[in-house]
Amino acid sequence: MLEFHLVCLARFLMLMGTMKQFFTVLAFGLAMTCSAQQMTLKKGVVIDSLPVSINDTISETFSLYLPKKFEVSGTWPVLFIFDLQGHSKQALSLVAAAAEEQGYVLAASNDLRDTLPIANNVLIANRMLNAVTNFLPINRNRIYVGGFSGGGRFSTLIPTFIKGIQGVLVCGASVANTEVLTSKNPFHLIGLVGNADYAYPDMLDVEDILNRMKFPNQLLVFEGGHEWPDTDQLGNAMEIFTLASMAKGQIPKDESFINAKYNEGLTAVNILFTANKPLLANNLLDEMLEIYRPFRDTDSIKQSQKTLKRSKIYKTHNRNQTAVLFKESLIKEDYVYYLEEDIITYNYNNLGWWSYQMEEIEKYKKNPDVLQQQMGKRLEGYINALVADNIDILKSIEPVDEEALNLLWMLKTVVNPKDYDSYLNIISHSAKVNDTSTALFYLEEVLKNGYTDRESLYKLEDTALLRLTPEFNAIVANYLKGARYDLD
Repeated sequence: MLEFHLVCLARFLMLMGTMKQFFTVLAFGLAMTCSAQQMTLKKGVVIDSLPVSINDTISETFSLYLPKKFEVSGTWPVLFIFDLQGHSKQALSLVAAAAEEQGYVLAASNDLRDTLPIANNVLIANRMLNAVTNFLPINRNRIYVGGFSGGGRFSTLIPTFIKGIQGVLVCGASVANTEVLTSKNPFHLIGLVGNADYAYPDMLDVEDILNRMKFPNQLLVFEGGHEWPDTDQLGNAMEIFTLASMAKGQIPKDESFINAKYNEGLTAVNILFTANKPLLANNLLDEMLEIYRPFRDTDSIKQSQKTLKRSKIYKTHNRNQTAVLFKESLIKEDYVYYLEEDIITYNYNNLGWWSYQMEEIEKYKKNPDVLQQQMGKRLEGYINALVADNIDILKSIEPVDEEALNLLWMLKTVVNPKDYDSYLNIISHSAKVNDTSTALFYLEEVLKNGYTDRESLYKLEDTALLRLTPEFNAIVANYLKGARYDLD
């Protein structure tokens, strides 16, 4: 894996040497002029579909957010958000409030996709980075990248390929490849993850690895699942980047800002401990030690942490979480093993076992113990991600193993009954192989689970004959109060 990244990097650097950099000159309401083109961009709103190239030699576009206090007379930190699903504008909208509070410029490419090779996505990201940093007054010492889930994982690769990245903000995902990290290129990595997110155990493991490497990092844990952090959590991460820049002398130290954030942190620790959340309190104290060591004596933090770790409630929660995480790791190993076996053998009979696993997960989620509840939510997220990843893998291999893919679609309806696309895929495949009974069964199942798009049902690929049958139309009429074709 390491050789692959180094080869990609070498090819990437060669391409960079011949790459021209283009960008639309921006005005920001202040009428900056350019002989080629002039645009006026509003501050305080997400603007979509800005061209990377003013000469239209590259069709790529990006979204941009400028804080309301943005002025061309200063220099600004920038956070590039990566989304591999084509939802860059929505991603910026989720981060915009925090960027507004912290004074960060945001940008996101519209052309990154998880279906593209890593090298292609890196080139797309680089063209956007060049465009923004060359034509906006960006502080070159304060260039950050980040994202959520797959986009966050991708962002952890960017400093390996593109120089000048000071930090990475990865949300709900682990580092893509720790083997490519090196102390010779020590960017600042901040992880944000919910304690019920299936990525949480992996991010804890990566934190240990980075600490042993003495790689600058923080892991900020919040209460929640596999979801974007809220504005306060994102703002905290940006504040840490700002404090790190002050510690390095890249921007002037603001003593009032430092003291205010330090006191806010201690207050948050006390609130968490009082609310019987000692693990979150300890996590925050751990990170505060690293963040504030360059600015002040941290003996009070150390003392608070000693007191916390001596408490009975912390010892109990810490011991219980260790046991829960170990149990969780064993369960996930079973998932991986049995899924691989099922795919290889087309074991439809094992769908009942998977249904039982989902029942067990529901029991964990309803357990009075909070740590058991969190494990249940993590396992639910993990099993869904595991099935989805295997579906993507099968789709990428030619020729496509349709039988194995159909099995995974069926499994997806078990682990996520609201995943309507899987039902529709099964109906289409079953009709294609003349398995009418299976097609009709999953037609009724998708309608039972709340699907209401009648028009899409009558446009399903390979179902031309099936949807003319009285049985098909009777099921549709029963759930959607009418069918397209007369049943008489």
